[in-house]
Amino acid sequence: MGYQQGMNTTSGNLQRVLDGRWRDTKCMIREKLSLEIFRPHFTPTKDVARARVNAQLKIIAAAGQAEDGFQKERGGTGDAGAAVTKIEMLAMSDLSLMVKAGVLWGLFGGAVENLGTERHHEAYVRPLITLELLGCFAMTETGHGSDVQHLETTATYDPDTEEFVINSPTPSSRKDYLGGAAESATVAAVFAQLITKGQNHGVHCIVVPIRDENGNDLPGVRTWDCDYKGGLPGVDNGRIMFDHVRVPRENLLNRFADVAPDGTYSSDIENANRRFFTMLGTLVRGRVTVGGSAAQAARVALDIAVRYALQRKQFLAPGEDREVPIMDYLVHQRRLLPFVAQSYALQFAQNELVSAMHDQETAAVRDLEAQRDLEAQAAGLKVLSTWHASAAIQEAREACGGAGYLAENRLVELRADTDVFTTFEGDNHVLLQLVAKHLLTEYNDDIKTMSPFEWVRFAANYAGERVSRRTAAEPIMQRIIDNRQDNSEIGSLFNRGTQAKMFEDREQYLLSSLARRLQRRAKTMSAFDAFNSVQDHVMHTARAHIDRTVFEAFIAGIERCEDTEARHILNLVCDLYALSVIEADKAFFLEHRLLSTERARAVTNGINERCRNLRPHAETLVDAFGIPEQLRDAEMLHPERLPQPGS
Repeated sequence: MGYQQGMNTTSGNLQRVLDGRWRDTKCMIREKLSLEIFRPHFTPTKDVARARVNAQLKIIAAAGQAEDGFQKERGGTGDAGAAVTKIEMLAMSDLSLMVKAGVLWGLFGGAVENLGTERHHEAYVRPLITLELLGCFAMTETGHGSDVQHLETTATYDPDTEEFVINSPTPSSRKDYLGGAAESATVAAVFAQLITKGQNHGVHCIVVPIRDENGNDLPGVRTWDCDYKGGLPGVDNGRIMFDHVRVPRENLLNRFADVAPDGTYSSDIENANRRFFTMLGTLVRGRVTVGGSAAQAARVALDIAVRYALQRKQFLAPGEDREVPIMDYLVHQRRLLPFVAQSYALQFAQNELVSAMHDQETAAVRDLEAQRDLEAQAAGLKVLSTWHASAAIQEAREACGGAGYLAENRLVELRADTDVFTTFEGDNHVLLQLVAKHLLTEYNDDIKTMSPFEWVRFAANYAGERVSRRTAAEPIMQRIIDNRQDNSEIGSLFNRGTQAKMFEDREQYLLSSLARRLQRRAKTMSAFDAFNSVQDHVMHTARAHIDRTVFEAFIAGIERCEDTEARHILNLVCDLYALSVIEADKAFFLEHRLLSTERARAVTNGINERCRNLRPHAETLVDAFGIPEQLRDAEMLHPERLPQPGS
């Protein structure tokens, strides 16, 4: 069954603008995912699920789908945006397949590509593309997840043999939760403290063989299977410990630092902290992919739930002899349509993020300012997208009643598989702090080494200006705000300039007041206590910033839509998204007098009105997600398949 989408229809025009810069890539993947082997199938047995994913991975590799993530001179195409897009799209079929491909080509491959040099590219890239080599990404440890800088695994250089000795010195130094480590990976990109001539130079990455061709652990290597998890049964997550495993000096991924045969350490980046964060910054692609994939899974769930709501009927209409489709009830519209609106907003934001990442990775010279912006943007959008997936899929499940709880209808599997997305590639609460720190420090070269006091001193001079630095929508936003009108209560809240001003005012106030609170505490508290005491404020500030950038991306997306009807619908959806964000933080707007009690009531009325306006377009909205028919093939959507009386 092939994928079909008429591009002259309203849904087709909506899909076209939603798909963005890599729309051709997305359409091609939709066609691939229409093959029978990619039809979703609930597989609670991990052995069956793993075998199925491995078979799917081979088909993808044989079609050359892994080439985009690597430069042309290394056997790829160098299309970083397409590489991320392709992995994201796999989430429509099976999150296990998406994670498996992401770990192999995105994380392990990304480490080789971005941290390695020519010798590593020649040895590993082509075998990775063809699946002759299977690798895993060994960063997280039992005792250290978010705090990568203090991992305990060591890589001690021995100049007599010109080898690194990889060792797990403590129980908590065990490498944990690694996709591919349980069965399939033969090598690992191991992050460890590099020690040479008695000096620790911080965390570096080294390629370490872990299994032989028969799948047996190599000497000194011990692996475990994480076995059953809350989801993702097709991913062979495992654990690794090393007992003085020796690897050649050349296995150090040495783009940013190297060790000479005699053990002399060298790096063009003298500051150890800056060197560490520069290395991690080149691996941002994984975080971009995780957020995009979670949002993709949410769109599948919402597609299924909305279609079910359009055909499922409950209760007779008063005075009529007909049952009412549950989508006609306002309460049901409010359950699903705001999540649909957020899905649109996040897709536009993801389009901007992937474009920024692609332009940065393919630039002749990387812009350090742009790189730091990219890291913060990727962290923030990953947070919003993964929390959105958890909430939207849960609501979709509940909105489908008992049918939604059956595995045959996909929703419980989507919910289970996306659950871990909120904590891998960065715990969401930690990532929000990263976003806030970026806002406080802007682009200072020593951003990563500042104490909280230094952040405050630096931030105090510009906190009022930082918010005005806009996204790609800058000219559009300035025009919108300049032309805003504040008339009636509901009318003004539907005005795009008014909405934009409310988003900006919230972020502006939170950021400047956060800086002031830190300044006051710096006089009487330790650095840790000062920052720790305002973490609720830190999180709120970061969330406000992310909301604004997503909102602006939505507006920029509408500007790119040329079809009149599609543009009209997008404006309604954008209103619903904006008012839903304001409603969710209504207490803040009321407490700080950015919203009167009358206007607060108008927000609720406005959401209700936009839900009613969008009800006739509900199917069109989810059609535009472009989910191939067989990937939303939930049994509850096909009443004709039910056993017939007397059959």
